[in-house]
Amino acid sequence: MSGSCEQRIREICEAYYQEIYYFLYHFVGNRSDAEDITQEVFARVLQALPRYDGRVALKTWIFSIAKHVAIDQYRRKRFQQIFVDSWFHGLPAKTGLPEKEFAEKEQERELREAILALPAKYRLVIIIRSIKGCSIKETAEILGISEAKVKVDFHRAIKLIQKKLGPECHGGRVVNALGK
Repeated sequence: MSGSCEQRIREICEAYYQEIYYFLYHFVGNRSDAEDITQEVFARVLQALPRYDGRVALKTWIFSIAKHVAIDQYRRKRFQQIFVDSWFHGLPAKTGLPEKEFAEKEQERELREAILALPAKYRLVIIIRSIKGCSIKETAEILGISEAKVKVDFHRAIKLIQKKLGPECHGGRVVNALGK
């Protein structure tokens, strides 16, 4: 392997490793599996890098590989839980009364459970759009579907979450909680 190729791989890992790891962590639900799958993703990136043609952004291409590896892992293990209890751990801490904090944590738990109940294709759209903050176009490229399909699946996922949460889901709470 040439020095410039090694440097390119080092740059790619430095630029995308953490982002891919966190994406996979949200998808598989535990650190150990996320670390293993992240290693597998970058092994595949290394293997496929000579075939990368630049038609899509490098980030999109790597996320697409990560998505495929995660789905393969999901199928092999038949995970029942996609997210972990600390799914909302990254949200900024809120100060307030204990009752309010309890109510907020309860709402977060209910939202997590509603997301866990989604079909895998809807969970992927929610993860990529809401957690990773990708655009509709980026999400479509990562998932290998049309932008219209991303919009439809995201809308259907939100509707299913709202249905699961019931009448207490007022004022766009789901959409606001998911950041979209």
